Amino acid sequence: MGEGSIGVLMQAGHEGLGVVLLVVALMAATLLHTMREERRVLYNTLGFFLFSVAGQYLAALLLALTQQGVAVTLRELFIIAEGLAVIRLGGLFLYQVLLPLVRLRPPSIIEDLVVIAGYLLWGMYRLHHQGVELSSLIATSAVITAVIAFSMQDTLGNILGGIALQLDNSIKRDDWIKVDDVVGRIVDIRWRSTTIETRNWETVVIPNSVLMKNKFLVLGRREGQPVQWRRWVWFNIDYSAAPSQVIAVVERALQSADIPAVARSPAPNCVMMDFAESTGRYALRYWLTDLALDDPTDSAVRTHLFAALQRAGLRPSLPQQTLHLIKEGEKQAAQRHEGYIAERLALLRPLELFAQLTAEELRLVAERLVYAPFARGDVITRQGAVAHWLYILTEGRAEVVLEAPGQPRRVVGEITAGQSGSFFGEMGLLTGAPRSATVIAASDVLCYRLDKSGVEDIIRARPAIAEELSQIMAERRSGLESVRHDLNEASQLVAKQQHQGEVLAKIKEFFRL
Repeated sequence: MGEGSIGVLMQAGHEGLGVVLLVVALMAATLLHTMREERRVLYNTLGFFLFSVAGQYLAALLLALTQQGVAVTLRELFIIAEGLAVIRLGGLFLYQVLLPLVRLRPPSIIEDLVVIAGYLLWGMYRLHHQGVELSSLIATSAVITAVIAFSMQDTLGNILGGIALQLDNSIKRDDWIKVDDVVGRIVDIRWRSTTIETRNWETVVIPNSVLMKNKFLVLGRREGQPVQWRRWVWFNIDYSAAPSQVIAVVERALQSADIPAVARSPAPNCVMMDFAESTGRYALRYWLTDLALDDPTDSAVRTHLFAALQRAGLRPSLPQQTLHLIKEGEKQAAQRHEGYIAERLALLRPLELFAQLTAEELRLVAERLVYAPFARGDVITRQGAVAHWLYILTEGRAEVVLEAPGQPRRVVGEITAGQSGSFFGEMGLLTGAPRSATVIAASDVLCYRLDKSGVEDIIRARPAIAEELSQIMAERRSGLESVRHDLNEASQLVAKQQHQGEVLAKIKEFFRL
């Protein structure tokens, strides 16, 4: 190869190739630092660009070998390819770097359309550079254009559909939509299709023309409202329970519970939906704030619902055809009852509140206990409420919380099952006083409830027990007051003596001793 051939190779690139290489290098370095995902697009574009530059040197080599016709054609093709790569890279740089700097995030389809427009302008410029008259080309290609448009009507429909969806704001990124039996979150809207990801870790690609021609649902979206989606949890209750009772029990429990992904407003509500053949058909409706957690949140809501129904003595009804009744003998029923009483006595004996009761009195209390389960997050009792019963924990733990207007909740204690102090609400039981603190289930809680009537006969029969109970209650109350007001040891002793006198007087007044 002679010196002339080497000179041709040295001048193989077009005049601005050096500047283009510098610009491409700067954009590529910035994009490599900025882009965290979809880097394969960047790598492919850079590979295509390098291929086009190498092709220009190949054309120069052919030109040096006197293959002028082929060399000129190849050089032009590779210059066009270089321009396409630079336009694609420029689109990435604009969309991934420049627009985020000014906090703009236009839809992906805009990027596609801008890049396509750049391709067309670049192609028209190269044709004009080669001496092609564009006006005559357009006039003579009208028939060809019509044929191409007819053959690409589906593709054009997808493009126009994507543009229309973006312009009228029908859907956008991160929307949850339902198309036929597919439910998922929109992750991208391109010129040809819309991509959604389902909860089952599936990626579904839907042509834009399908979305334009068919009905689809945008889940959880309402004008001027936060994103939340109403869910339905169905359950059946026997007709022996009044609908008003069922609705009140369910709404009170669910509206006070703290369940993740369940909206506070609108609050959960319960409605009776139907009179079925053997049961009342109810629905608990709540608003889901995280649409990706539909099944887990439904499960959590059902757990709270089941516990609330059990506490109220309302059991979900069974289909009549599968209901089997077994008549127990008196001996079997008595044995089962004694087993229940033995379990309750074992629970009551270690508790300091009942330490002064005789065996007969303790058994009478055990007979009056009512089973009351709570789900985690349930408010077992609220500060300021009036309720004449106490709770005894058998499983789980609960937090004691003080509430003050305009201040956050303050956890001041914990009640754990199996300990000597695993009861609360004794002031309401024995004096009728409002609750001094809020108690919230910190885990799933199993407990028994004892009403005023369960101890009234005992106190009336042996009034002296009122003084013993007042001493125990004064100790617990002074402990709570010391936390609330930061009392020292001497102040605690004075407060305890004062509380004991007040509590004893209230017990006597409450039970009319």
